Amino acid sequence: MPESLEIQLQNQTNSEEVYAYITGLALQDNNARVLVQANGTDLYFPSSPDDIMSELEEDCAIPLGPPGSTTTARIPQLAGGRIWFSVDGKLTFLLNPGPALVEPSPFNPSDPNADVDFAFAELTLNRDQLFANISYVDFVPRLPVALTLQTEGGEVQHVSGMAADGLERVCEALRAQTEADGMPWDQLILNQQSSGDGAPLRALNPTHANAVGASFDGYYEAYVDSVWERWGAEPDSLSVNTQASAGTLAGFVDENGALVVGDEVFEKPDTRDIFGCNSGPFTTGRNQTRNAIIPRLAAGFVRSSLLESAEQPSDPSTFYLADPTNHYSRIVHEVNLDNKGYAFAYDDVQPDGGADQSGKVNAGDPAIFIVAVGGNNAYAGDEMQEF
Repeated sequence: MPESLEIQLQNQTNSEEVYAYITGLALQDNNARVLVQANGTDLYFPSSPDDIMSELEEDCAIPLGPPGSTTTARIPQLAGGRIWFSVDGKLTFLLNPGPALVEPSPFNPSDPNADVDFAFAELTLNRDQLFANISYVDFVPRLPVALTLQTEGGEVQHVSGMAADGLERVCEALRAQTEADGMPWDQLILNQQSSGDGAPLRALNPTHANAVGASFDGYYEAYVDSVWERWGAEPDSLSVNTQASAGTLAGFVDENGALVVGDEVFEKPDTRDIFGCNSGPFTTGRNQTRNAIIPRLAAGFVRSSLLESAEQPSDPSTFYLADPTNHYSRIVHEVNLDNKGYAFAYDDVQPDGGADQSGKVNAGDPAIFIVAVGGNNAYAGDEMQEF
């Protein structure tokens, strides 16, 4: 694995003013906070400021040039890396003592980036591999992102993202879902205040619904009751493949009203637990078997597949068929050209040999890594294309 990697950043928008920002923890420098500077090569290691919300001392906005152009940047080995993009305006990153980087918030109205059109992709480059993905765990941006990776061996991996009108299609589907079930899916849409027409700027994941005054309280509870009823009436019919050393474990609801998978006991999750996948019975800890069960169980609830299949993880053909379900996640996958992208924390859960849902590329021998923003010339498929 190289100590650094060249990244091709493509402007596939219609704007002459597009910027990229690269942030992360420098693995070769004691995990220090690092940003790539505006020239795309020099590194900026911020020092700890005296005051909260302090400005950066270096310009870290990498200009991408006109539509259709490619700009090259180089990254060191990074953990927790992100490649950010903004259009028609720069992003504001701030520092707190530590130093701790204050990143743009997609839902905080007081954030200096609240009205900026931005997006990001996530990546890690370490001694073993490059791993990158597009993410909708927080929001769907108006700026689509696509990834293409070619390895030294010639293999090509491609994540298509959305077309340029992807957010419009997501918002249209969210509004339609509100009309169908009366739930506040449409309230997840945030409009750009600075634009004359107040066009949609982003759509929030329902995990952030409370930030915009939308309540999904009680949404999943009837479904959870139905799951408990079924697996109480059909003991040991449920099986969870941990895809780990614990193997496949039988599940049932015991006389105390708890779901037991193997030797692990799970109480009923509520809607907040299901959307977030990290609270209540889905809180991870030191028990590795339990930690392997949680993603598969949580994904089954998010996708509402636990009444469709007794075997978990189940095939994608069983996802989002029942109501209630996570319609945000359903819509996100439908609008992505290849149906891939992290719409919730455990969207990488799939049956053995099943189709990847998560929108990731990874390899131990990366040769060409392209990150395209804007959605123009977006395509589905694994072939390398000239842009």
